[in-house]
Amino acid sequence: MQSFRTELENPVVEKDIIELEKKIRLFREGQIPEEKFRSLRLARGIYGQRQAGVQMIRIKLPYGKMTLEQWKRISDVSDEYSTGNLHLTTRQDIQIHFVSLEKTPELWSKLDLDDITIREACGNTVRNITASDKAGIDPEEPFDVTPYADATFRYFLRNPICQDMGRKFKMAFSSSDADTAWAFMHDLGVIPKVRVENGRDVRGFKVLVGGGLGAQPYLAHVGHEFLEEDQLIPYIEAVLRVFDRHGERASRHKARMKFLIQKIGFEEFQRLVEEERIAIKSKSFHVDADTWAAPELPAADAVLPAYTIKDPKKYEAWKQTNVFQQRQAGYYAAYVRVPLGNISSVISRQVIEGLRPAVANDVRVTANQGLLLKYIQPAHLPYVFSVLEAGGFAEPGFDSIADITACPGTDTCNLAISSSTGISTALELVIQEEFPDLVYNKDIKIKISGCMNSCGQHGIAAIGFHGSSLKSGGKVLPALQVLLGGGIVGDGVGRVADKVIKVPSKRGPDVLRSLLNDFEANGQKDEKFNDYYDRQGEKYFYDLLKPLTDLNTLIDEDFVDWGQGDKFATAIGVGECASVVIDLVATLLFEGEEKLQWSKTGLDDKQYADSIYHSYSTFVQTAKALLLGEGVSCNTQTGIINDFDKHFVETGKWSLDGSFKTLVLQINQNEPSESFAKQYYQQASDFYQQAQSYRQQSAAVVAQ
Repeated sequence: MQSFRTELENPVVEKDIIELEKKIRLFREGQIPEEKFRSLRLARGIYGQRQAGVQMIRIKLPYGKMTLEQWKRISDVSDEYSTGNLHLTTRQDIQIHFVSLEKTPELWSKLDLDDITIREACGNTVRNITASDKAGIDPEEPFDVTPYADATFRYFLRNPICQDMGRKFKMAFSSSDADTAWAFMHDLGVIPKVRVENGRDVRGFKVLVGGGLGAQPYLAHVGHEFLEEDQLIPYIEAVLRVFDRHGERASRHKARMKFLIQKIGFEEFQRLVEEERIAIKSKSFHVDADTWAAPELPAADAVLPAYTIKDPKKYEAWKQTNVFQQRQAGYYAAYVRVPLGNISSVISRQVIEGLRPAVANDVRVTANQGLLLKYIQPAHLPYVFSVLEAGGFAEPGFDSIADITACPGTDTCNLAISSSTGISTALELVIQEEFPDLVYNKDIKIKISGCMNSCGQHGIAAIGFHGSSLKSGGKVLPALQVLLGGGIVGDGVGRVADKVIKVPSKRGPDVLRSLLNDFEANGQKDEKFNDYYDRQGEKYFYDLLKPLTDLNTLIDEDFVDWGQGDKFATAIGVGECASVVIDLVATLLFEGEEKLQWSKTGLDDKQYADSIYHSYSTFVQTAKALLLGEGVSCNTQTGIINDFDKHFVETGKWSLDGSFKTLVLQINQNEPSESFAKQYYQQASDFYQQAQSYRQQSAAVVAQ
């Protein structure tokens, strides 16, 4: 490990990487329980695969941005440590697979040379913050949300309030009322707004809270119709504090924030958020968007290499479907379709070098697994197309019905039930061969997930599918749940798709044919697909597709999943979308001691708000350990606090002046001052030491 540490310029990242290497070694030596280590590696972007002994690494690209140098760095890292494939995700990350656990610290250090992180890309953390890929160049945007998304990412990265929440937390920044980042389906989503006050423009955001997809989709509540821009990060911090304290921790399927809001009601949730305001680090957080650095643009007089367009007809279609004029006069942007989100490192490097003289040094990964190239001069569009054409990535129809979104599914994911990539390829072939004109149709979106968890966003698709299974004659066959009618309405309003019917997976192409043929025959002039769906009704489509559910006409091929040679068998592993709660008393006490040390570090560094939160976490972790030692299991932090009073303070097992609740919840009754931070740290330290003594005395009694 020593060989690469000296190359790192950022001491914070170096500390992270050295800690990761140390924890891997301790895990291999059996000194860290597997469940505890899992939570640690997930928070470092290291995710288990369907295949044993190897890891998926999720590379965090805030709002999908990467420079050409970063793209090349990721390609080089994939060659050295992975398979040479880059997988673009629906959360604007890049994933690489089949990585050795022992190599991950070294891999991270190589990424950091170009300021790329894997920190908090997985686990119970604030996940990658997504944004409309057009942000900054969108003709419809009231202002560029990119500086605000970036500031939010930096503020919450390594922030103690969101390092070990009950579940993951996802945020999105849309660039306009079109809501192309789907603010309505996130834990917290924002849409930029401008209003006039005293003759001047004031920037702010419409804030949506508590949305989510998964097996139980929820549309978000409106937290604020207009929240001034300097209040956005303070509001988000207060929301995260409430989620951390009150969110479910035992049942991960009920642990997302949408379930907390459902449980306590949105009015009470907002009251709790307001209650936290006194404790937050920054009462106002202004982002100086005017000084935001513009991307490095291509030279106006750039001399381009000689090039040839092999298919002029395709170029015209590409220009019509993949290219748009930026709000900056004289520049165009071009979308790149990346089938299944997969692009090799070899092609990446070829494309990077070809594009370098003609595009800005700011490429965006899109939420439908493509790429966006910016600041292209009109005269350079043919050249850009030729570079993409040579690399095999010049297909027209970006974000059309032909541009299908699909998660990796059974290729690598533990949770997938049936193939998503195989059926995606089959459906794209149907469109290409039977409905070629639909490459121009951007009304209908097809999205596919390998299971109900909606990583492929099937729950907001006009036509969605998720992997499932059926039984026939004692045998299991791969199946698809068909969903219809999802999508964006606008300004924070969305539609969740209806579950209509389940069919054998190999009949997926026939489902698509039936839907498109019926729409062509019975849709009204200029009618949108979702309007057609509403007019006909769910029952109409159930009846339309019912013949495809007949299991009496199955053939051998129906029992083999897409892209597989063997007969289908469900092989669902343990999901790792969140870390597992550790119920080992010793481990919890160790974590309490660790957080106490972090609190002391915060004091020394004059980071008083951070120190206070670490002290709070020491109280909670230590109390949980003691409760578990008594056989009391708790599922929320508030539950731990209340149960400690019930089982320890009120029974006389523990001596306190007042209640444990009053002691711990000083955190949201005080400003994060130096004096309070020191007082609270000392109280947490005393509590931890008392807990250690209590445990030793209990052990001595048992030994007698």
